[in-house]
Amino acid sequence: MMKLSEQIGNVKLDYRWYQGEDNYSDGDVENELLGIVKQGISDQALATDTRWPIVYHLTPMRQNLLNWYPFNKNDSVLEIGMGCGAVTGSFADKVKSVDGIELSSRRAQIAAWRNKEFDNITIHVGNLNDIQLDKKFDYVTLIGVLEYAGSFTEGDTPYLTFLKNCKEYLKENGALIIAIENRLGMKYFSGAAEDHLGGTRFSGITNYQGIDYVRTFSKPALEKLLKEAGLENLEWYYPHPDYKIPTEIFTDKTDFKQFGFRHDIESYDLDRHEYFDERIALESVAQEGLIGVFANSFLVFARR
Repeated sequence: MMKLSEQIGNVKLDYRWYQGEDNYSDGDVENELLGIVKQGISDQALATDTRWPIVYHLTPMRQNLLNWYPFNKNDSVLEIGMGCGAVTGSFADKVKSVDGIELSSRRAQIAAWRNKEFDNITIHVGNLNDIQLDKKFDYVTLIGVLEYAGSFTEGDTPYLTFLKNCKEYLKENGALIIAIENRLGMKYFSGAAEDHLGGTRFSGITNYQGIDYVRTFSKPALEKLLKEAGLENLEWYYPHPDYKIPTEIFTDKTDFKQFGFRHDIESYDLDRHEYFDERIALESVAQEGLIGVFANSFLVFARR
């Protein structure tokens, strides 16, 4: 009989909606990740193991995405698709409560072990579309999640349906926080491989021809989608070089003649071509007021 709950340290895990299969995974390396977090993440482990899943899931730089944001200590956060809990601790350190939703039981356990000292985290294992929570939240986060809605949400409009489902968990003045790649990001024009499709190039730029299970969006398309979901008050940020491991975050008001892109672009997980200097190209379009068109990633706070 499948267990309905578990406790790892102070973190509670809820398995009531778990279907018994981990359908989204980085493979066997996640067993290694679980072993690492059980022993405690060390700087040495990160310095000596440069495999992308290790770096991506364990680097503290993941927290740069939102550790600057002034959450209130009485806030509540629903982290949808929390993965291995890379940013969960930065939420738990600032707010009253964090509820996480994660499809994979193994990833949920990794998240629990690495954040086991926090007593304000509950992890619900399963698909958001199946889960029923009886409370609403000040913030709901989709960090690297929306692009996959086509693979786990049924219907003809999976991305819109998924956003509407997420909105139902927001308090009236709450914000949906979305981090996602830009379909027209400069890195894709300059030769970077498509993040979600095993190293193909230009798939997003050509609008994912024949692909319906994953997609990112341009800024106008994402804005239209959010407004159709009833989220019309949008606040845009542009993490650089992307939202995954950001070193800088810009806005439409940034003076790019004074504050340029200080960090070179890296390709962490895939080999890439470099047809031109991406940083120079980004500075050029940014000075023309086009950072929102060509930024590699978006970070959006969306409210009613």
